[in-house]
Formats: sequence, C-alpha cells, structure tokens
Amino acid sequence: MSKQVKRSDSAADDDLSKGEIFDVLQNERRRYTLQYLREHDGPVQLGDLVSHVAAQEYDCPNTAVTSAQRKRVYTTLQQSHLPRMDETGIINYDDENGTISKTAHTEELTVYLEIVPGSEFPWREYYLSLGAVSLAIVTILWVGVYPFTAIPPLVWATLIAVVLSVSAGYHTYAGREMTLTEYVAQEAESDD
Repeated sequence: MSKQVKRSDSAADDDLSKGEIFDVLQNERRRYTLQYLREHDGPVQLGDLVSHVAAQEYDCPNTAVTSAQRKRVYTTLQQSHLPRMDETGIINYDDENGTISKTAHTEELTVYLEIVPGSEFPWREYYLSLGAVSLAIVTILWVGVYPFTAIPPLVWATLIAVVLSVSAGYHTYAGREMTLTEYVAQEAESDD
C-alpha cells in the first residue's frame, strides 16, 4: 500500500506559484485529470479517472482501452502525478479509498484549460500547408508550367513572403499571452 502524501493546511491556503502551475499543466495526464475533475461533481474514483485518461491518451472510447494501457496510466497517476498534485494542493487524493476530489486550486487551473481550448486553430498544420503550397509553386515555376509562368517569379516570391508575414503577424497577435488576471477581468466585463 502506498503512503498518502499530505500537505500542510497552510500549503493548501497558499496561492500556487507559476512554477507549480506550469509543472502541472505541462503534463498531458495531469491536464486530462483536471479536465475530468472539471466535468464531474464530487469525488471521482481512481479507476474511472484512469479509464478516462487512457481513453484520451490513446484516442479511443473507454470501452476500447486495453488492460496494458490502463496499467501504464494507473501506475504513473497513482505513483507520481496524483501524489504530486495532492502535495501542492491542486487536488485532494485519498489513495486509501482511491478517490480524487477538487480543491479551490483545481478550479483555478481549469481556467487555464479554458484559455487554450483543445479546438485552437491548428497553426502547425497551417504553416506546413503554406510551405507545401509555396514549394509546389516554386517547382511549377522551375519546370515552366503555363499559366504560372505568366507571372514573374519575383511577384510569386513577394506574394509568398507577404502571405507568410501576414500569417505570422496574425498568429503572434492572436496568440499573445493572456494572464489569469486579464482573463478574469474580461469574464467580469462580459457578465455585466
């Protein structure tokens, strides 16, 4: 039986540092844990959480998760992730009963999950597509396929550079860092 890590009451009342927040959010299994807790009221069972995390990680329904996949997820959650999250006060983890419950810090971190939703625009795919189209245009110009050769290569190069620069500029503007304080202020304004 593993030993439950308990934080002090004063640690539970302290605000989380940026390091603790980034430490939790950098790991996919921890993010899946927070998402699962956000979707459920009250304590959740470790077995249910493991099934959910494994299904998310392996991109399959809960019923299709294999016992080997469950075991890999269970081991790291039970031995590493959940005790660490409990120690910092992000969750309450009772390993004797196999239950996980929310804390005030859980709700604080779920705000970060809302700021960067999973449905965010796929910039990597966009830039890959832009590069592929640009390479195709250069190849067509090199081979000399009409009607592409009717436009001078310098105009094509300028067009590609402008599209890339505008895309990168928009991506930079749209992806600027939003702090929790700014997010809360925006939410308060939209509620008025």
